[in-house]
Order: sequence, then C-alpha cells, then structure tokens
Amino acid sequence: MDLGLDSKKVLITGASQGIGESIAESFLNEGASVVLVSRGSEKLFKLEKRLQDIYGKENVSAEVCDCSSESSLKNLRDKLISEKINIEVVVANVGDGRSVFDPIPDDKDWEKSWSKNFNTALFTARVFIPILEKEQGSIIFISSITGLEAIGAPVDYSTAKSALIAFSKNLSKKLAGKVRVNVIAPGNINFPGSSWEEKIEVDEKKVNDIISTVPMERFGKPEEIASAVAFLSSEKASFITGSILIIDGGQTVSVS
Repeated sequence: MDLGLDSKKVLITGASQGIGESIAESFLNEGASVVLVSRGSEKLFKLEKRLQDIYGKENVSAEVCDCSSESSLKNLRDKLISEKINIEVVVANVGDGRSVFDPIPDDKDWEKSWSKNFNTALFTARVFIPILEKEQGSIIFISSITGLEAIGAPVDYSTAKSALIAFSKNLSKKLAGKVRVNVIAPGNINFPGSSWEEKIEVDEKKVNDIISTVPMERFGKPEEIASAVAFLSSEKASFITGSILIIDGGQTVSVS
C-alpha cells in the first residue's frame, strides 16, 4: 500500500535500536526522510551510516538529544529550523520497562521511570507541537499495554504509561483539526538489547510462562509496531485521532 509519505520529514526519538530503528526503516521504505534522535551512542551513528548507505545521506540524519531535558529538545528544534527541516511527523518512542518490583518504588526509582517514560514524551510534544500545527502534522506516542491493564509490570512504569495514554487522549481533543494524536500500546516486543533479552538470560522458563499467556504464543517484532506507526502517520489514517492501537498478540483481555 502506498501510504503517501513520500518526502515527509519524520522525527523519531529513542531511535538507536529496536522499535525506533524499525520505525525509521518503515518510513524510509515509504519514501520519507527521517531524523534519528537519541542521547547519543555508537549504536545511533552506526544506524545512521547503515541507513544512509541504503536510503541516501539526504534522507537520514542522526541528532544527539536528551529527551528528558526540555532545553535539549529546544536546541534540537532550533537546529532543525535553522536547517529548514520542517518536521511533519513526530514519533515519541523513548521508554524503558526496567525498574524495581516494589509495590511503591522509592523516590529515586519513581522519578527515574517517570522521567524516561512520561516526561520524555511530554517535553517532546511541548516543543514540537507548535511546528506540527503549522504543518497539519501527526504525533504518535509509544505507550504499552501495561498502561491499560495490571499485568504484573513495575508499578512506576505502568503508571507512567497510563498517564501517557491519558495525556494523548486529552491532547487529541485540544488539537483536533490541527494535529492528529494517537498512541500505540505494544505488548511483549523482543529485539537485541531489549529488557526481554535480559530477562531470558536470567530466567528463560519464567519468560516462556509469560509468553504462554499470549494467544499467539510468541513475542512481537519491532517491525510489527513500525508498520502501524507508518500507517497512523499517513493520510490513509486521516480520520484517526485520539486512538489507542493495541499490538500485543491478543494478550490484553479488558472490554472497553
């Protein structure tokens, strides 16, 4: 399907590996240009080089930015404006499910999880939505099924992802007709360097028991999230805003 994303300018946070990497490739395959954003690592610049070799230097750039810092995001925005890069799609993908399993995590753990899983998205939206309004653009937040149901994930992580869903729902109403706002809530997605890879190394049987509760009886793949992100960012989804797309192999069971 031609999604009509040719020449669109897309900014992807948390883009150095996994879901973010796959999202970038999904847009590039549709003819879009991407700005890869992360705090900066060898992975980020290796990915930039790999994608530039395939899709052209003019279509791929990497920018170092700490999305938990609003000032860092403002500096990134100003740089893109100075380079006349008009961002039309933003994918807020920063997140990490690693935390403690205390019923109520202490202040340090809570703030760390909240900063990474909620503030990064809040600050990204705050800085880039004025640009998206000018472009009649789209923003997609990557949340989690842990923000929808209590399934045993860390409390701080689940709470932050739930808040992200509430934030996006409210934002979609405030911005209706200007910027489309949607959420993808992935289930268990595994890739090299993911938290699931670490859990498998610690207790493979326990992980297999968890996956056995998924009707499709497997992990999801980053590219299965990426395809949905590209669709929701396209004109094919022009009447979709304020939605939560669950991609979890049937794991969640609540009826809304």
